[in-house]
This record gives sequence, C-alpha cells and structure tokens, in this order.
Amino acid sequence: MAQEAHKIYNKEGVATREEPWIFRTYGGHSNARATNELYRTGLARGQTGLSIAFDLATQCGYDSDHPMARPEVGKVGVPINSLLDFRMMFDQIPLEKMNTSMTINGTAMWLLSLYIALAEERGIDPSLLQGTTQNDIIKEYLARGTYIFPPESSIRLIVDMYEYCVRHIPKWNPSNICSYHLQEAGATPVQELSFALVTAIAILDAIKERNCFSEAEFEQAVGRISFFVNSGMRFIEEMCKMRAFGEMWDDITKNRYGVKTEKYRRFRYGVQVNSLGLTEEQPENNAWRILIEALGVTISQKARCRALQLPAWNEALSLPRPWDQQWSLRMQQVMAYETDLLEYPDIFDGSPVIQSKVLSLMTEAKAEIEKVLAQGGAVEAIKSGYMKSQLVKSQAERMSRIMTGDLKIVGRNIYSEGLPSPLLGGADSGIFKVDHSAADETLATLKQARETRDNAVAEKALQKLEADAKANVNLMPASIACAKALVTTGEWANTLRKVFGEYRPLTGVEGQKLTLSEDRVVAVRKNIEVFKEKHGHRPRFVLGKPGLDGHSNGAEMVAVAARHVGFDVIYSGIRLTPEEIARAAVEENADLIAMSILSGSHVELVDQLMKTLVKYKAEKEIPLVVGGIIPESDFGTLKSLGVQHIFTPKDYDLIAIMEKNLEIAEAFA
Repeated sequence: MAQEAHKIYNKEGVATREEPWIFRTYGGHSNARATNELYRTGLARGQTGLSIAFDLATQCGYDSDHPMARPEVGKVGVPINSLLDFRMMFDQIPLEKMNTSMTINGTAMWLLSLYIALAEERGIDPSLLQGTTQNDIIKEYLARGTYIFPPESSIRLIVDMYEYCVRHIPKWNPSNICSYHLQEAGATPVQELSFALVTAIAILDAIKERNCFSEAEFEQAVGRISFFVNSGMRFIEEMCKMRAFGEMWDDITKNRYGVKTEKYRRFRYGVQVNSLGLTEEQPENNAWRILIEALGVTISQKARCRALQLPAWNEALSLPRPWDQQWSLRMQQVMAYETDLLEYPDIFDGSPVIQSKVLSLMTEAKAEIEKVLAQGGAVEAIKSGYMKSQLVKSQAERMSRIMTGDLKIVGRNIYSEGLPSPLLGGADSGIFKVDHSAADETLATLKQARETRDNAVAEKALQKLEADAKANVNLMPASIACAKALVTTGEWANTLRKVFGEYRPLTGVEGQKLTLSEDRVVAVRKNIEVFKEKHGHRPRFVLGKPGLDGHSNGAEMVAVAARHVGFDVIYSGIRLTPEEIARAAVEENADLIAMSILSGSHVELVDQLMKTLVKYKAEKEIPLVVGGIIPESDFGTLKSLGVQHIFTPKDYDLIAIMEKNLEIAEAFA
C-alpha cells in the first residue's frame, strides 16, 4: 500500500506518531535539600529531564560565605559549595538515567567535575552520564554577566572539557551555544543566528588549533555541540529562524570543518521561550504568550527542538513557585499529547513564503558572521565591544518602539485597562518567597566540608590544579580530584583567578541613542538646564549594578536614556559592591544613586548601601532609587531603609523614569 504524504511512518512502514521532546523545568532554589525535593516532585509529575539553576555565587565562583555572595545565597538558584551539596541535591536521583542540563558557564568545569565525582562515588561509569553544561562564555560577556576569567583563558577551559568529554563522557555536551540570552538582551533574529554561530566557530577553531583529536574524534566533538535558543512572540519568524539555524550549521560544519558524517552535522537544540516579553501588567496574559512562543520551536517537524523548558506566568514579578512551574510543564504536555502536532511530517516543506523568509535570514546572518570574522572572530569582537554595542543598540531600538507604540504589547501600551488579576491573590500574592533561613543550612554544610575533609589532600589537589593551569595541562583531571577532596567552589575559582586573572568587558552604552517622543525629551532637557543654572552643574547620576546579578539590559537602557536627556551618567557595568557604588557617588558629588537589582537581593543590598552612605554622612545628601523585579510587598521595607522611589518592569516609559529621577535629585539638591 502506498504511503500517504500526510503521515509519519516508522522503519517498518507503519504509520506512527513522533515521540515528544524532552520536558524540562528550569529549577533550583534555597539550598540543596529544597532543590532535591523540587526535582523529585517534578520527575514524579512527568518531567523527563533536569535543568539546574545555580545561584549567582556558584555561577561567579564564590563560596556562600564570601561578602559578595551572602545577599545572593539561594536567591536565583541552588547554592553549591562542595561535593556535599551535590550528594544532597541528587539524593535518590539516578544519575545514569538522567538527562541533566546545567546552566553554568564561568564555573562549568567545576560543576561537571562535581557531577563526575558523585557518579564515581556511587560506582557509576561516567561514560553513562548524559547532559549538557551551558558553558558559553561569549554570551556571558555579552548578555548575562557570570564570567570570571579573560576570554582566552575561558576558551581554554571549554576546549579542555571537549578534549576530556569526547574520550571519557561521550554522551555529554561540554558546551551549549546559547543564543537565548542574546534575544533577552535585545538581539534580532539575524543577530541571534550570527552571534551564536560565530561563537560556535570560535570554539571549533580553538579545538582545531589545539590539534588534540583525530579526524574521527573531531567529528564527534562537533556532534557534541548543542545550542540553546530563544523563541519569541513572532512565532512564524522564529520557526524560520530555526530552519535557518539548521541549514547554516550544516553548511558550516560541512564546508568550513569538513565533517563528513551527517549525524554530527545535525543542529541539535533545546529551548526556553522568551521571558523578555512577559509583563508585570496583566500577568495572566503571559500564559498565552508562553504557549504561542512554544509554537515557534515545535510546529515545524524538521526544526523541532530536542528539549523545551517554559518560563512561568509570573516571572516578571518574582521567581516562580512550584505550582507555577507545574503549570508551565502542563502546557507542554497538553501540546504534545492532546494535539495532533506530532502526527505529521513537516507542514512547511515546499512553502515559497517560508523558503523566502529563511533565505532572507540566512543572507543577512552570513553577512554579519563575515563582519565579525573580519575583525578576528568572536573573541576579538568581545574585546573591541562591537558585539555588545550592537546588542545595546538593538535593545534601545526595541524600547523606543514600545514607547512610541509601534511595538504593541497588550496590557502595557495597548488595552492597559482591565480587571485585577485573581492570580495575584492569596496569602503569597502569587509570588515565590525565599526562605531566608535556608541559607543557614548551606553555610552549615560549607562549614562541615571544611572541617571534615583532609585538608592536606585538599591543599595538594589545589596545588596540582594551579600547576596544571600554569603548565597548560588539561584541567579536568585536577578539577575532579579537587571535587573528591571536598575543595570548595570559591577555592577552585580563586586558584584559577591567581593564574588567569579576572576580566571586565566594555558596557556597550557609549554612543547609543533612543528614538523618543521629541516634545517630552525637549521638556526634560529644559528642566535639566534649569537644574544646571541653579546648581552650577548637570545632575550627576551614579547607576550601579550591585552584587552578582549580571542581567544588565535594564540598567543599560536607563544609562542610555539618562545621557540622551542630559544627565551626567557614571555607569561602570556589573558586579559592584554597594560600598563601591556609595563611595563613587560621594567622590563624584552625585545628585542621585540608582541601583538595578533583579536577583531578589534588593533588601540586603539596599541595607548595605545605606549603611555605607551613613558612614560617609551622605544619607541625607544623596537620594537612592531602585529598579528591578521587586514585589510590592517589599516596597515598605525598602522605603523604611531610605529608598526614595522603586521602579519595576511596568515602568517601561524611560522619559517618565528620567522625569522622576530629576524631580528627586532636585528635591535633595
């Protein structure tokens, strides 16, 4: 019997239905014990893979008791200090049966070493381990901020992991080229395509340069490169982007690197759909946004993702609760099991509209890749600030379109009137509250690791790590030995800091402009001139990103807007202490301090900054405003500490923000 074109057939010629993608839920919070409970509950509810969120201290290479780490412990993910935490987090979870994704970059080698050490401790052959370490340091410099070491040293660690994993953990993806955060930072589909692929080229060029693989092993290494992408509301364009990704990756691996085996040229990717477009206003609309965004990476069979994780409806408000994560998981399951999505071959094959759009994206992306390669590649384009400045420019253009109403967002700049959301009711107001006492258990476990280990063995392991780093020896074996010796995250990272140093990339805000309502800009500029005439200088604005939160998109837009209307802006990028921000404000005789905080650590960081201002006797001289994902329930606490105004994601109008900042600066001048 002839096969019908609208059906999928298996190898035996029987009409069948495709298996669904891997269902993941991005999770981790409070401490290792609470995270273990979260994972086991998720697996019992039908989750088929783990996606681990680590806290900022773990991501940035600090122990939980470090002064920079203390406000951040357990806020945006699980804190991991040593193998003791891994034992607790994976208790009763069979590593050999899991597909585990770790969102970890600067310390990716360390977290993989802990995973291997735990497997070996349990008697599991590491070759059975399956999963991914994100380990895309280029996008950290561009969009997310959890870098530690300079680019060349960071690339070396990534290549070390490929060299080790291909030979010892062949089912592990040592890195995951991650364009997700590029879109969150404002990247267009063309930039997402080109910047991700040029990052993959940088990794493969570095592997080729080391000359550590046979031809067959190199092809295996290429086959272990996976991608983690974003999918926004323009789901047809997003689907075309995924088809373009597949075609371009096949072309690059085949023609630039000579990969002959088709399966190693396959574009393998996982997804989290867009969080940037989720709104604090009318947050119930976010559930439908998330589902629509998922269509872009599931509707085309040939461009369908291998794994999918969905954000929660309330992520513009706070971290999600377990129920919120369950809702996101159920969305995937309904789509996979209740629709006929998985019953058809690719429904877009042969469409001239789709082919034309894919070709357009590919043509523009190839031109951008050539532009970056002409500058020396992704690493040189990071050092020069080119890639970062292009993202800031795109984000500024996006914000301008929202403020002018050209980019319509329901509930924000159109149809903004509505009934209050019942989802925000209840005792918790619909948001997750971190148990601050959970950090005590983390600190106790850290203390236990230091007190119960053989310190001579730990010190010897660290000495070997340092010696291998200096001698350019692969650092995976030494890192695994450190993990087994109960070395801590901070000790591992500090040892490599001594050898490699640390790095601060350019901010990308210089020279950027916004397209804003000219009448309102003129009015603010006129008021700034009045301020200047009255006080003898333009209003000085110290903008700070305190703590370890590296999501700087909002701060960058505020810096661009403030300069655009005439403020003198002092912005030094991310990862500053509150003390450094306060000291800069005093030394610069600032008229206003603004802090951007998205990690949930706003109360602790504001308290630290205000105490420093008190020390300088400036708490009544320099006002403080704060912006970020801040629940209304914390407003009273922040204002009692001395905060003059609080901005949240619903405050998207940058001119209104500038007007308020000028009003506050004038009141204190």
